[in-house]
Amino acid sequence: MSQIRLYLDEDSMRRSLVFGLRARNVDVVTAGDAEMINRNDQDHLAAATASGRMLYTFNTADYCVLHQEWTNRGRLHAGIIVAPQQRYSFGEEILLSVQPRPTI
Repeated sequence: MSQIRLYLDEDSMRRSLVFGLRARNVDVVTAGDAEMINRNDQDHLAAATASGRMLYTFNTADYCVLHQEWTNRGRLHAGIIVAPQQRYSFGEEILLSVQPRPTI
């Protein structure tokens, strides 16, 4: 089984989520780790793609549009995991991050 590789954009990089995922040996890079703070969504998706990581975000609307734009241009990415922006318990965040989700 291949290891899950995630890139968390600025909206989703809660410390508890990052800590929990890393404690479970999930390969996580945050926008902060990648020195991508204050960058646009296109830049975040490009950075995730360049490093072979799925992008995890709470920014559903913008990334749905961005995914469609990339698809229309024949561009590929490793995947986008979107979750509604709300407070989850630590355990719920872990489950949302590691369970397979349908692609958009």
